[in-house]
Amino acid sequence: MPYRRLPNTDSARLRALKKAIEMSKDIPPFKLAFTMKTLVRIQAFLPVFENAISHQKQTLVNQSEKGKSNQDTSRKARLYITHFLKVMNMAIARGELPPETRSLYGIATDDSSLPALTTENELVAWGKRIIDGEEYRIRKGNMPVTNPTIAVVKVRYEKFLETRNHYKTINRRATDCVSRTSELRRNADELIASLWNEIESSFASLPEEEKRANTEKYGLVYVFRKNEIVKQDLSPTLFEVNQDNQ
Repeated sequence: MPYRRLPNTDSARLRALKKAIEMSKDIPPFKLAFTMKTLVRIQAFLPVFENAISHQKQTLVNQSEKGKSNQDTSRKARLYITHFLKVMNMAIARGELPPETRSLYGIATDDSSLPALTTENELVAWGKRIIDGEEYRIRKGNMPVTNPTIAVVKVRYEKFLETRNHYKTINRRATDCVSRTSELRRNADELIASLWNEIESSFASLPEEEKRANTEKYGLVYVFRKNEIVKQDLSPTLFEVNQDNQ
């Protein structure tokens, strides 16, 4: 006996629900193989489900685009901060700045190595320290580090913070959207299972092949097992084959 297979993709779920509405337009209510209560549920649920799927797709596209933008701005901010510190270290090596200058940026006086800027949190923390330290040094009347100046570094840093905050917001929205759509998928599966049960029940008194032919008109999907295809001499191109050989 072939077994019934419920939809397992969004397109298949939508197709099953739309088929029920399509049948309701061609068949009088008293002749439908499912109840009006179920039809009303489908009519109310379908647009909500379609909108959720569309919204999730767009949200994930936005997430991907903002992710690329965030990577670009973080890379540039990291580059400018690194260059600023390299120039500052070279100025100290030439004797143009005292080693104590490093302490204003939160770096040990005798440490000429560059801080780790691997993570975004490290970039946020070090960027603030360096900008605050250099602005304080300039306010005290000291000559600014140039090429790049701290003003240029600050522009890149603030752009990074802006895109980072936007990206975090998009991520939260995407998470909420995926969670909402997953819940609606479960609702869709329950609704389709109930719909198909009603349809099969309506044709339960018919012989098996006639029953299956009638239910398939309503969009029900049946899968033949490999041994059933061989037994009935059916072409695998005409029927789906259960790869698990259930």
